[in-house]
Amino acid sequence: MPELWTKEKEIEFFTDSRKFATPEQLFYVSDKNQYYAYWPKTYKGGTFTLQSRNSLIGKFTEKFSVDLLQDFARKHNWFAVQGVVCDEIGLSRKSNADVAICKTKDINQKPENILMLFEVKMSIVWNWELVVKDKTEKLICLGDYKTHKGNPGLLRSDSMLKAIGKSINIRVSDYAASRIPIVILGNTPIAQSYNKKVDFLFNAGINQGFWSVNPNPLDNNGENIKETEKGGFFRMDNYSELENNLENLLSEPKEFFSSMKSKKELGRIIEIANLESDTIKKAERFLSLIKGSKC
Repeated sequence: MPELWTKEKEIEFFTDSRKFATPEQLFYVSDKNQYYAYWPKTYKGGTFTLQSRNSLIGKFTEKFSVDLLQDFARKHNWFAVQGVVCDEIGLSRKSNADVAICKTKDINQKPENILMLFEVKMSIVWNWELVVKDKTEKLICLGDYKTHKGNPGLLRSDSMLKAIGKSINIRVSDYAASRIPIVILGNTPIAQSYNKKVDFLFNAGINQGFWSVNPNPLDNNGENIKETEKGGFFRMDNYSELENNLENLLSEPKEFFSSMKSKKELGRIIEIANLESDTIKKAERFLSLIKGSKC
């Protein structure tokens, strides 16, 4: 059974990355030549912004997400695919899907073969110090994200805004995207200021949730959000919980729709749709009219 995000995954990232990256590419270097994953809140020396780690952790977390979703996909004879391109729904080579569950394992996909899209917004959560002595290296955990100055993962406003923008871009690219669920996959809670925003996005159908796959982002059982009021954010505490949420999302075909019409026009659309013979046909007629088909 695949493992969710843990401290051990972060150790794995640093250990694997040290095979080809220097300590200076992975860690901040203090005035006293100490290597930190983030500046500790107690640090008083000079600071700078580290950019070189971003692409490395991005690739690692996307691969982690593919591996995490692959068992679920295989159970249904589907594929978890990294870097999916589908120009029709706004997924270009320069702005591809981080991960997608698809009917085929191709990178270039048709909309009808894409079952779910994932935008991965993960980073290093805990603070780590790399202690170098002679020819040996040791990683020491200095504390959770409340002990350092960084805002990791979904706690970053720029990560949240990029994820929201990507979701909207897909939704407005083509009606072919209207049936594809979009999930933002993270490894931290969200900032409290985003609680209402993610619930609104969820209820509006822009995306189908911000999910954290880090059950214990704080040490010593520190309190952190499990779920927002209307479910726009949800923390997965085990793999079974993640699998159940995936199953629920794909159990019945759904359709995104959005419009701004006068009450008179909306009432007319409802009247026409209601003339159809059964519930499904009523829904299909309503959606076609909302999308601009003639009454």
